[in-house]
Amino acid sequence: MSKTYRVAILGATGAVGTELLELLESRNFPISDLKLLASERSVGRSLSFKGENLLVEPISDRALENVDIVLASAGSSTSKKWATIAVEKGAVVIDNSSAFRMNPEVPLVVPEVNPQAAASHKGIIANPNCTTILMTVAVWPLHQVKSVQRIIAATYQSASGAGAKAMAEVKTQASAILQGQEPIAEILPYPLAFNLFPHNTPINDFGYCEEEMKMVNETRKIFGTQQIRITATCVRVPVLRAHSEAINLEFETPFSPETAREILSNSPGVKLVEDWQANHFPMPIEATGKDEVLVGRIRQDISHPCGLELWLCGDQIRKGAALNAVQIAELLVEKNLLKPAVAYVSQ
Repeated sequence: MSKTYRVAILGATGAVGTELLELLESRNFPISDLKLLASERSVGRSLSFKGENLLVEPISDRALENVDIVLASAGSSTSKKWATIAVEKGAVVIDNSSAFRMNPEVPLVVPEVNPQAAASHKGIIANPNCTTILMTVAVWPLHQVKSVQRIIAATYQSASGAGAKAMAEVKTQASAILQGQEPIAEILPYPLAFNLFPHNTPINDFGYCEEEMKMVNETRKIFGTQQIRITATCVRVPVLRAHSEAINLEFETPFSPETAREILSNSPGVKLVEDWQANHFPMPIEATGKDEVLVGRIRQDISHPCGLELWLCGDQIRKGAALNAVQIAELLVEKNLLKPAVAYVSQ
């Protein structure tokens, strides 16, 4: 009889939480017991899993007892409060917030890129930011052939990055505008329907927002090098749940588009989407609900002999968050890595 595991989803009623639930079912993750945990305002709701209605419980010390794996997607402050408690009670936490990503004691894992990093966990594994996950899945296979020297990224980020309420707000705003009314922004700082604006995270002294710095710092950590020069401009666009990214890569020597296409066609987690005659390349509407990162429009950078341009789209809720977390859990189970050698100690 194959082994099964006791799993808890922290933040079960959010956009990522409900996607985690769907993925655990569709991928047939070996579960013996499943707990759905959320804040008090969601307690009492029920969610369906394999034909059963499971009640949402409040997060508590007791709720975290007898759990093997916690899939956390309830925000940074919640993770900081509860992750170490879960570890102390014997669970491994796969955390989707920014709470632990840059902690040197916590591995930051994209299974297609650095699965070996998961083996060093001390009870907590961090899920990278959505934009970072999508970019690294596409860039890593190329970096393995020729080291990337510089990355210039421009992102076109969907409302789902701000949660289910932001997605609903965009729909409401679009309806209001089409009826000649003023759109109201409550979740996001400005109306997003029929609009776009630079990403709404705090800006540092260099003029870079937090989201942009996540791409810089997290990519270096995942790739295991501080030598790659990275810059990013992150923008919110009126798309519901798939991010897009324009990526410019600079290598030490020329990297032909034909070679890049061949590599990416055979890379895990990537689907090449290119029809040059029809001018058809990855689109958010086609990436929505898909597991793969769609990559295309691969071309020589005419401004630099060692430059390569590519365009990608990926489902922010799925591969950008929930799927990556479930893949980490699958990796831990497959490689028998659930028990840490040393327990995590909060810093």
